[in-house]
Amino acid sequence: MEERLQKIIARAGLASRRAAEGMILNGRVSVNRAVIRQLGTKADIEKDEIRLDGLLIYSEVEKIYLMLNKPPGYVTTLHDPQERRIVADLLPPGLGRVFPVGRLDYDSQGLLLMTNDGDFAQQLLHPSFRIPKGYEIKIKGKLTTAEFHKLTKGLILEDGKFLPEDVRVTRVNEKSTRLTLTLRSGKNRIIRRAFAALGYEVAELVRLRIGGLELGDLKPGAYRFLKAKEAWKIFSCPKG
Repeated sequence: MEERLQKIIARAGLASRRAAEGMILNGRVSVNRAVIRQLGTKADIEKDEIRLDGLLIYSEVEKIYLMLNKPPGYVTTLHDPQERRIVADLLPPGLGRVFPVGRLDYDSQGLLLMTNDGDFAQQLLHPSFRIPKGYEIKIKGKLTTAEFHKLTKGLILEDGKFLPEDVRVTRVNEKSTRLTLTLRSGKNRIIRRAFAALGYEVAELVRLRIGGLELGDLKPGAYRFLKAKEAWKIFSCPKG
């Protein structure tokens, strides 16, 4: 059966569909020895010779799902031009190629999902699902009541509105404030930028939850494998 190339690449666990589209546009994909640069091109993996960077794509691959407690000081990528430590360094050799779903910035830590299932990654990243993600944040300084109300009502940033849910202050003193909050969508470093707009620096940022999947007592740098049923259960959470 013919399918779009980006779907075939994602199903083979080589990238998300969005990343696969970039691979096609960059001329990294060929079908029956012909380089394809046109999005929407279809092929049949059972009949056609489909290659990525010259390597043959096979129809079946064992699906891998794992949750990692990403420590600070690692980038959420499989290659870094600056040669910083990458999250793949924390995984066992011989595991095969798995890629991170979404991101946590270099200084942040917490729950990061990794997989070779492109369909799973595509759905998790798609904005229509609005999967809730829970965070614990420590900021430098004492958050005032007025600033707390501003935060709960939402802040207008240069690239849109930051609107957290279920914001709670868990500890406060003169030097720092700890909070928890939930986001259903987010952009690069948006939590740090939101608190910067209020005049505060984020000292610690930990992602504790994605959907119904909890980080629990998993130690920084550790990981555990998930069964497919456990991983896909993330999508059973109600949309906001």
